Amino acid sequence: STGQQDPIFTQYMFNTQAINPAYAGMWEKIGFISLVRKQWLGIDKSPFTQMVSFHSPLNNEYVGVGLNVINDRLAYEERLSVFADYSYELLMTSERRLRLGMKVGFMHYKNPLTRYQLYPDGIFDPMFQEDIDLKFLPNFGVGAFYYDEDYYISFSIPKLVKNDFKENRNNFSSLAEIRHLYLSGGYVFHLNPVLKFKPTMMLRAAIGVPVQVDLSANFLLNDKLWLGTMVRTGDALCFVAQWIFDNNIRIGYAMDVTFTEIYRQQNGTYEFTLSYDIDFYGRSYIRAKYF
Repeated sequence: STGQQDPIFTQYMFNTQAINPAYAGMWEKIGFISLVRKQWLGIDKSPFTQMVSFHSPLNNEYVGVGLNVINDRLAYEERLSVFADYSYELLMTSERRLRLGMKVGFMHYKNPLTRYQLYPDGIFDPMFQEDIDLKFLPNFGVGAFYYDEDYYISFSIPKLVKNDFKENRNNFSSLAEIRHLYLSGGYVFHLNPVLKFKPTMMLRAAIGVPVQVDLSANFLLNDKLWLGTMVRTGDALCFVAQWIFDNNIRIGYAMDVTFTEIYRQQNGTYEFTLSYDIDFYGRSYIRAKYF
């Protein structure tokens, strides 16, 4: 069988730090973001993801740091990831910049196999007689982010180490983490003083897993409200909205409507974000935050 491993974020076009460490600190403000995502509502024990993220520039304006904590659950399986980010910015021209980043951290993996029951009899599986509890799986990743005022290109491999379960417990043996590659980009078109258009693309790839592409179209109204739609190949049609308050507080909402065979068994996928920025350094030049 095949399926996703790392959590998918529909609102990636507003913050790519979870998958690209080079994004950390690029907006010259201290930023906090929280995310909650429930996938396939209505299906018992379907994927549920929680994320808290922090990023900040340092006194050296070319250096940024960040922290990501992601708790991802599917059935009884739990993956708690804690990763720190470091980025450094290179000036390519007066307007174009390249950020390089590194992500370092660990994952705590827990899967209580003894709690799983066979369907439809409700008996416990005799092949699963021990629980898995791996408290420390270290990993690291790299990323690059090339951008100017109106466009960006992002490339990252957030986990380079392919951790696995070193012991075969009652015929249960699997990779704990798979090496994923992410390539994304976007451009902001200034249609008129109150309307901007931002198309984006993200490609996700891993060995042995079908390549998946997200294509989105987003509109910014009066620098206060983002509205957009996205198609995820082979999976879903998505709708995105983000409200901006005083350029510091952002509230985001996304809904995925899958068009796969699972459509009739679930009631949609929903994602909520809340972010807050603090202008701690008071620098004279702060770029508009379009991505």
